[in-house]
Amino acid sequence: MPAIEDYWPLADRQRELQQAARQFAQTEIRPQAAALDRSARFARDIYQGMGRQGLLGITIPSEWGGAGADTIAYALVMEELSVGYASIADQCGLVELCATLLHGLGTDYQKKRYLAPLLQAEATCSFALTEPDAGSDLGALVTTAEKTADGFVLNGSKIFIHNGPICDFALVLARTPARADGPRRRAMSIFIVEADTPGFSRGAREHKMGQRASELASLYFKDCRLPGDALLGTEGDGFKHMMMVLEKGRIGIASLSLGISRSALEESLQIFAGRVAAERPGADTQTIQWTLANMATDIYAARAMIAHASGLKDRGIPANMHASMAKLFASESAVKHTTAAVQIVGLQGYTQGSILERLYRDAKVTQIYEGTSEVQRIIISRDLQRNGLMP
Repeated sequence: MPAIEDYWPLADRQRELQQAARQFAQTEIRPQAAALDRSARFARDIYQGMGRQGLLGITIPSEWGGAGADTIAYALVMEELSVGYASIADQCGLVELCATLLHGLGTDYQKKRYLAPLLQAEATCSFALTEPDAGSDLGALVTTAEKTADGFVLNGSKIFIHNGPICDFALVLARTPARADGPRRRAMSIFIVEADTPGFSRGAREHKMGQRASELASLYFKDCRLPGDALLGTEGDGFKHMMMVLEKGRIGIASLSLGISRSALEESLQIFAGRVAAERPGADTQTIQWTLANMATDIYAARAMIAHASGLKDRGIPANMHASMAKLFASESAVKHTTAAVQIVGLQGYTQGSILERLYRDAKVTQIYEGTSEVQRIIISRDLQRNGLMP
């Protein structure tokens, strides 16, 4: 049988990170996945292990503690970690987005204070965008940062924030006064808000259907006085910067979704093989074979879409539409195929504690976060109307 290198040619660094993530997922993540799902606790030990293994900040230069690799390597790592447990891949993706903003926009002081500890797993972060009336539409957010003589005063709230219950700091998008040269609706800025800031508080931890070890909570800001160096990047450019990093975020969630689908296929193949070996095939063996074939085909297609979108981004070519296509297809496939896997396995896959039962629950949120499937279709459609279908 040909080696995997013959099917998916990769650069040495990409292959190295993929194999490191695969080994880590098999030995450190997967054995704990069921317990983490039951307890819904933050896996600090695994998070710190990822830091030691260099699996945080995949695209961040090594001088700041990152892996110094590219977006393709990031996608590969996300897929492998998700095969272990999607909540852990979700943590890797969160760190990647926050680290990308800190590295791209931060001052040397901000990088030393926040980026280095984040990539060494000595600090935890949150990415605070979503509001009660501004979910997928960031233009509708109402959290404000009023400028003062010595900094800013932050007021507002965010909901469903990843790591909300345990973050040491949060990157918060807030509305600031419009600049003369910028659109008023998008006059926003990004702020680094430390959790011990007076006026910062957290809501109760949310109880989720799936990806339960990714803790969520609301964050509240009441007259939070922030120093001037809490501003990340240029004042008024926050919306633009968030849109740029979400392109990478959607590639990451596409890869996480792919990992869920791959895990569902591997588990289904193992169960089906056991039944055949015991001469107890399903009621309709051909239907099961076709289902497995469809799962494998969509996994192959999703991997190709993710690789293409990642390659575009690494070459500096706008990948907004392609990242949205990959995220839309991979997340919809994850939901479809985890459902199919439970169906062909039957009650063995529906029972609490089954790997397929967990994957079934974990898949659903991939259609929601980093922009819902409906939002992805709007992004794709708008890009098509502007630029047509690129060859």
